[in-house]
Amino acid sequence: MSKEILNTKGEKLGEISLNENVFGVEPNLHVMHLALRRQLNNARQGSACAKTRAEVSGGGKKPWKQKGTGRARAGSLRSPLFAGGGVIFGPKPRSYAFNMPQKARQLALKSALSARSEQMVVVKDFSTISEPKTKLMVSALKSLNVSGKTLIIADFKADENKNLELSARNIPSVKLILPSNLNVKDLLEADFVVITESAVNDITERLQ
Repeated sequence: MSKEILNTKGEKLGEISLNENVFGVEPNLHVMHLALRRQLNNARQGSACAKTRAEVSGGGKKPWKQKGTGRARAGSLRSPLFAGGGVIFGPKPRSYAFNMPQKARQLALKSALSARSEQMVVVKDFSTISEPKTKLMVSALKSLNVSGKTLIIADFKADENKNLELSARNIPSVKLILPSNLNVKDLLEADFVVITESAVNDITERLQ
């Protein structure tokens, strides 16, 4: 499986062979679903907290005498039966995180990359963006024929991509990630994936 390597002006520079074991596997929907759930769960704060009757302030005094009033007996106004009282079995701070085996996580990434192979554009690098200007990035994306939600996978800390981060960050539809931060959620949400040649090699080395 091969893809054209383009520059940011949309001109063909050559071809790159994509590893079938990484970019050409049969997408495993179940594993991708698990990986996506894991990512969303691990991002949850889990800081919701409701007070039990023991934690609500006040209510130390018996509100009325035990017998003779005609009302139901009560020992505290902070009982869950009263407004302002505690909450029965309310949420407490907890972690929603769960783990997945490393091989399953890798399979999920391979599945997501393979599912996105048709919408993937490989570029040599972003060295033609000579200064940090949003309009240069918009022009580059137009030349590459990508639109909608765009995920750019590139090492924006490298010299040849040094202006990439500043040029892309003001475009709401563009998300920029490092190859090491590759994840299923971003891959599945994007309409197009723009990936540099070095990022392809880096991802292939890690996942094959």
